[in-house]
Amino acid sequence: MISWEYIIAALFVILVPGTGVIYTIGIALMNNFLQVVYAALGCTLSITPHLLATVFGVAAILHTSAVLFTALKVFGVIYLLYIAYCMYKDKGILELRSETKLVSNYQVFKNGFLLNVLNPKLSIFFMAFIPQFISNTSISPMLDMFVMGVFFMILTFLVFLIYGIFAAMIKNKVMQSKIILRNTQKCFALIFAILAYKLARA
Repeated sequence: MISWEYIIAALFVILVPGTGVIYTIGIALMNNFLQVVYAALGCTLSITPHLLATVFGVAAILHTSAVLFTALKVFGVIYLLYIAYCMYKDKGILELRSETKLVSNYQVFKNGFLLNVLNPKLSIFFMAFIPQFISNTSISPMLDMFVMGVFFMILTFLVFLIYGIFAAMIKNKVMQSKIILRNTQKCFALIFAILAYKLARA
């Protein structure tokens, strides 16, 4: 059900420094390790509503209309290419920004949760990403998507923790080195373009 291809692709996606990663890094730069855990947990659990929307929405489309699924696939390709373009052109995506110090674990968790749960693009991303790894011979695509989504959340939590720990260890160097971050950003843009190509050929 969960292939190495999916694991590698999921890790590439999660490793892209988006809003959740930036938030976790910001907490690491200003607070202790326990609050890094709360930040990572909040960002991870916020994926749940988007995952459920993907599971039930995509499953309904798969069972009702091939035309609608094709339209969704095209939209997914366009969105992935848009992400790739924005990451390649925007020079400030990976720039760390100062935040007001968060004083409570609950506040850290709540802000991390709201950061992603209020972002509708996450649902669109899951609809574009997960279905391409569902086998044509699967007898329970809905269950497969749910399991893949939960596995994606586990990987997200672990990667966010690693980002937080790494940021806390080398905070001074990270804040002073932007050239490496920008080159890394372009590499991830290429990865999104490859995913869009793969989805278009599905």
